[in-house]
Amino acid sequence: YTPINYVNTHSMSIQTLQVLNNDGLNSILQKVGFAITGAFVIGAAAYVGYRAASPQKYIIPNRHPESNDQIEKVLESLKISDEGLIKIMQVLEAEMEFGLSASTHKDAVIKMYPTYVRHISDGTEIGQILALDLGGTNFRILLINLLGHGRIDIQSKIFLIPQRIMVGEGQHLFKHIADCLSDFMTKENLLSTGLRYPLGLASARLTQWTKGFSCSNVVDEDVVKLLQTAIDEKHLNVDCVALVNDTVGTLMACAYKDPHTSIGLILGTGTNACYMEQLDKVGTWNGDYDEPKQVIINMEWGAFGDNGKLNHIRTKYDEEVDLSSLNPSKQLFEKMISGMYMGEIVRLIILDLMQQELLFLGHNDGYGDYKVPLYSRGGFYTKFVSTVETDEGIGFSNTRRVLEDIGIRNPTYDDCAIVQHICRHVSKRAARLAGAAVLINRINKPTITVGVDGSLYRYHPRFKRNMEKCMQTLVNKNIKGEDQFQLALSDDGSGKGAALVAAVADRANLLKS
Repeated sequence: YTPINYVNTHSMSIQTLQVLNNDGLNSILQKVGFAITGAFVIGAAAYVGYRAASPQKYIIPNRHPESNDQIEKVLESLKISDEGLIKIMQVLEAEMEFGLSASTHKDAVIKMYPTYVRHISDGTEIGQILALDLGGTNFRILLINLLGHGRIDIQSKIFLIPQRIMVGEGQHLFKHIADCLSDFMTKENLLSTGLRYPLGLASARLTQWTKGFSCSNVVDEDVVKLLQTAIDEKHLNVDCVALVNDTVGTLMACAYKDPHTSIGLILGTGTNACYMEQLDKVGTWNGDYDEPKQVIINMEWGAFGDNGKLNHIRTKYDEEVDLSSLNPSKQLFEKMISGMYMGEIVRLIILDLMQQELLFLGHNDGYGDYKVPLYSRGGFYTKFVSTVETDEGIGFSNTRRVLEDIGIRNPTYDDCAIVQHICRHVSKRAARLAGAAVLINRINKPTITVGVDGSLYRYHPRFKRNMEKCMQTLVNKNIKGEDQFQLALSDDGSGKGAALVAAVADRANLLKS
């Protein structure tokens, strides 16, 4: 641009410059506008393309897991209706009859062993009893002072069993026990009192060694006789009078405070039950028929379903737990309800939901470290199930801590809610199966107490409540109502219960003599 005549055309030049400047500015603004519009279109197209490639990948339709159809479809297999539980009760009754019958006992999966314990404690027992609770690498010796009216005083001490004794000659094991018993009695001033103390031995009848023992010349032998021989060689004033299963001990310990106790139940690492049965129903009974015409039956009900009778309620998670266990196809009922396996069932469901991209969304790519507990068999402990279910509200502090312990970093609210939902389903199924199988209808008394022991029942925040709800629905009409049946926590059945069996047996022997 060159002005024509600066003097004469000054005003025009200024106007011409102004026009040209406005046109230039408009051109620049138009270019910028086109660039912004183009970037927006490209960005929008890229976003739409990303959404099309990954539809709803990282969004949960509803924050309540029970409203998510895909999650509920996975957990549906864990649900058992009341009608289904009634059928299970009927199957259990039939299996119990097979175990009680002499003609079918050999092939029965629920063995229904008579324990030869025919009297239960009634709270009137008085005196001092020694009890021996043999576990794994250690054992307890207890001095139990029965004070009457359900009151008990206990002194106890734990002794170690060296590895060389656990795998050596059987006689060395019993000599070691007798030596420890002598030390304990010396400390408690029980030697040379002129009295002989009954000893309750808290153990099952030995058919094979477990818990690290492999002592020779003991299997299929009378272990009470072996122990009594070792005691006599030490010249101790002790008589072994009872060999007690821990389930029977649970029943007896509870009966000392509540004479209506008719059932003993273990719900811990494993599970088992016992109950008082009439002698005329026990086809395998080979003892006398004197009064009382009853005997406690050790059911060994963990094997319920080993013959396929529970296959219709077993899930793919139950099957996987069984296949990876130390005893495949054995103790199938126990594997559905006991503490040893409950956490593993939860872990398998978590992995299934992760694979279906229903859990830990947006984080899956970061979980390539297969060394974290989540990917290890047994990595989700059953105690975690109890911990998760103690959470109330929206904080999920316990659940977050558990998930971080198994390798899940920064779990979201939805992650915590879903994991808690899984835990509740697994533990509720276990509680309902235990409640349906608890035998109250078979006992059929107007007032029944069930003595229960075990870490699962003791520490899980909802197990007792879920059991009671199930039982209330399924028991016979003549048993329903307040205080007609109750679950009572039995304290130290393996110790107190064994002592009480010894006391009752000693009393019965005195009456006979």
